[in-house]
Amino acid sequence: MTARPLLDSVDCSSRYDATSSRRSDDGPTLPLDDIDRPIVEKRLLRKLDLRVAFLVLIYIMNILNHLLASAARLRGFEEDLGMTGYQFNTLLSILYVGYILTQAPSNMILHRMKRPSLYLSSCMIAWAAITVFMGTYHAALILRFFIGFVEAPFFPGAVFLLSRWYKKNELGLRAALLYCGNSVSNAFGALIASGILGSLDGTLGFPAWRWLFFVEGALTIVVAVSAIWILPDFPSTPNAWLSHDEQILAKRRMEEEVAVIERESKPEENFSGLAQALIDWRVWWLGVTLHLMTCSLSFIIFFPTLSATMGYNATTSLLLCAPPWIFGTATSFVVARHSDVNGDRFWHIVGPLLVGIAGFMIAISTMNTAMRYLSLFLMAQSQVAYVVFLTWILNTFSQSQSKRAAAIALVNTMASAGFISSSYIWPSSWGPSYVNSYLICILASVMSIAMCWVFREHLSRCNEAAEAEEKVLGLPEGFRYLL
Repeated sequence: MTARPLLDSVDCSSRYDATSSRRSDDGPTLPLDDIDRPIVEKRLLRKLDLRVAFLVLIYIMNILNHLLASAARLRGFEEDLGMTGYQFNTLLSILYVGYILTQAPSNMILHRMKRPSLYLSSCMIAWAAITVFMGTYHAALILRFFIGFVEAPFFPGAVFLLSRWYKKNELGLRAALLYCGNSVSNAFGALIASGILGSLDGTLGFPAWRWLFFVEGALTIVVAVSAIWILPDFPSTPNAWLSHDEQILAKRRMEEEVAVIERESKPEENFSGLAQALIDWRVWWLGVTLHLMTCSLSFIIFFPTLSATMGYNATTSLLLCAPPWIFGTATSFVVARHSDVNGDRFWHIVGPLLVGIAGFMIAISTMNTAMRYLSLFLMAQSQVAYVVFLTWILNTFSQSQSKRAAAIALVNTMASAGFISSSYIWPSSWGPSYVNSYLICILASVMSIAMCWVFREHLSRCNEAAEAEEKVLGLPEGFRYLL
């Protein structure tokens, strides 16, 4: 009897787009009868978490690179490069054009690689080298495009790498750990920037903002070279830091987690996952949802500017950026872990977005310094929704490794497009209140919540249909989507 349900009334095809063979993409693994699994698994996760911590450090350097222009803006960057009108906004948005062009093909290439550590590290070295050459406006515009081009593989690649090692009830916390690099960068990046801008101005004849790019580029190269030997590769690739038992268990854990994984021995199917993702309406739905969420989070790249609206000098404004993001980092871990434990994604996305909306409304309603600073704390909480949403994507497309890689990249590509458009909703002419900007963020948040609710209802119907079919056919409980 076939185990493939006949779900004609609900489009849940991806739940059953696999056979029941449960084979690894590199062939069958050895039996685990002689392994004390709890002990080996605990040891495996401990080793893996340490290496993922280094992945967070890379992401911190990645986000620091994004924030350099916003921090440099407070100390003459705009004036020295002769920028007027929307030129600064264009300089910010051009970075994400490179992202859009590169993310999807990069993840499909990464899926076929044996050494993702080498690939990601090489991209990091490239973006660090380009960073140090910022000069005139048009040169900076061209360089920012190429930085986006070589930065693009990192984040979707890192998320995909996590999904190749961790099970679905472990991913939320690890995704939060990775994304906390964003909050840490926003917090301590401002502190580092304030130190450099305040102490290195005029050193060797360079203005302070040039030293921001010099220091960040040099540090990134050091981290990138180290990453070649520290980042994990895929479970199917021999890893010197794993024992034989740990390597076997790492592969078995992924076999247990997915319905099937395409065998890499079929070169004609190398890009089958991309084709499947392109025709799956859910990928596009989630991409638009994350695009809207990204627009609502666009305040992040203008955070130093929003902090400066409280009337303090450049150094103080940068220092005041840190506490909201430190608090947001702590919240990310709590919310993500609670989401894993309870198996819920939707409400853990909606909650932070509603808190962010409250922050936007406070910022609109008053110019009082204390209240506007409180609004920054509340806004910083909304980025937690992004963390949980990424985990929801991984859980939803967990049956096929290649399709998952393509889905992550495509959704992130559409999200990156959100940063291009949202770079123009914070013009200086709308400051210092930025009422129109906050209203746009509120609208984007509400629309993303509505789309998340529709998607949750779809997955709920898929689960109900699968449960009914299993009862009729007398099958054991199979895969269920997390809601």
